Amino acid sequence: MLAKTVIQLQKSAPALIIAVTCALAATPALATDKPLSRDDIAWLQRVGFGIDSVELSDYRKLGRLRFLDEQLADHAGDTLPPDIAAMIKSYEAINMPLTELAAQFRDSRQSIQAMPDGDAKIAAKKALRVHGRELAMEAQQTELLRAIYGADQLKEQMVWFWLNHFSVYAAKGGVHVGAADYEENVIRPHALGKFRDLLLATLESPAMLQFLDNAKNVKGKTNENYARELMELHTLGVGSGYSQQDVQQLALILTGAGLALGKGNGMDGGFFHHQPPGMVRNGLFVFNPNKHDFSDKVFLGHSIKGSGADEIAQAVDLIVQQPACATFVSQQIAQYFVADKPPAALVDAMAKTFRRTDGDIASVLRTMFLSNELTARVSYSNEPKKFKDPTQFLVSAMRFAYDGQPITNAQPLVNWLNQMGEPVFGRITPDGWPLDGSSWSSSGQMAKRFDVARMIGSGKNRLFASGDGPPLHVDPPTMNNAIYQQTIEPDLSSAARTALSKAASPAEWNTFLLSSPDFNYR
Repeated sequence: MLAKTVIQLQKSAPALIIAVTCALAATPALATDKPLSRDDIAWLQRVGFGIDSVELSDYRKLGRLRFLDEQLADHAGDTLPPDIAAMIKSYEAINMPLTELAAQFRDSRQSIQAMPDGDAKIAAKKALRVHGRELAMEAQQTELLRAIYGADQLKEQMVWFWLNHFSVYAAKGGVHVGAADYEENVIRPHALGKFRDLLLATLESPAMLQFLDNAKNVKGKTNENYARELMELHTLGVGSGYSQQDVQQLALILTGAGLALGKGNGMDGGFFHHQPPGMVRNGLFVFNPNKHDFSDKVFLGHSIKGSGADEIAQAVDLIVQQPACATFVSQQIAQYFVADKPPAALVDAMAKTFRRTDGDIASVLRTMFLSNELTARVSYSNEPKKFKDPTQFLVSAMRFAYDGQPITNAQPLVNWLNQMGEPVFGRITPDGWPLDGSSWSSSGQMAKRFDVARMIGSGKNRLFASGDGPPLHVDPPTMNNAIYQQTIEPDLSSAARTALSKAASPAEWNTFLLSSPDFNYR
């Protein structure tokens, strides 16, 4: 009955259209007792996953441009509440270097293979699979905890955006072993930096090399999978002018770029003791010249002499310098933050910044966040507002409901996101989860969100449980608070007000608010 009420609310409530014009001049700090304007609220809802008291206080203290400067400069680093930082640090997937984890799994697989057939071997295989799933879950929990509690919310959004843009599937091969390393050491350090550096980091990551099969791409047995997706999904986009011959040539350029996973791979002092000329190693990544096709190539209209690992850098430079790359990446970012069909003028402005700054991500974001189009009262193909995807919904709900209060158990977060159909590292295909609202706004999706809203809003969840023990926190969080009064209540739709007025308890009031259209739109 409650789910039906919310679904009807979602269909009938008018879209919240926020009129804003972003100031292009320096903005002063806001008085602490002065109500935030619609422009301020709409802007903050885009910068972060969801407004909490700390973000609200910082915005009032700094003003818009200084606040944006702090976010883009990553001055807060990856600061987390001590309890949350300790929880993440306790995860094996985080505190054990990837080289050691890979060696551990390699040795376990070899030991199991040597076992005689029987129940013991079956049990050992199952235990190793369970261990792998546990590592993947720790990676998922880490990403969600950082998104909820991270001090630099713009960076956290970009980490999630790039994880989705350069998507990998944890359940394929050994990707689960390196999923946490992919988030922490590949995506996160480059989330606000140069796009070229980010692209090269993903290219060398064990997770990507395994997921898109370039670890199998060797001289005489070319695998084009990664070369195709690198151009189609990561950089240039469909119909941007590259040809099938370009895919084939890039695949040849990428031959030999793989992984050092076997015994005697250097992790135990063997094999690479005498490295052949031209070999390159970085952690588990290896460029093996013995597996590389040294023929000369013609890629994107340019000749590349067969020279080994340097061919990859040349190819990446050519890709990133293509106007299509600037446009495609800018389009994707604008679609995530602004509208399903962002204004062409905004995308053009972002692409110009991309080209002018050699793909500086922070500069592209600055252009977008200082644009009139970010939160303007205009209709983009009759869709004036941006509907939250499941991750945005879950993280914003947690930030609003618990306002920085550390939880003790992150597993419910993973379960809820799985329930809503957008698990971290869970997209089987390499295209990433959809960025458009229509993919996430069905009545079935709203019913699932209602269930999650009820679990968060009631307080009857395992977020504060310890191990398998009972929940330690059962009281509903207080959501009718100062943040609500300042950021949501002023523009609450009449349909949402009516629903909230009929709530029979604080838990029901919380549930109605979190599942309302007002909260589900940015």
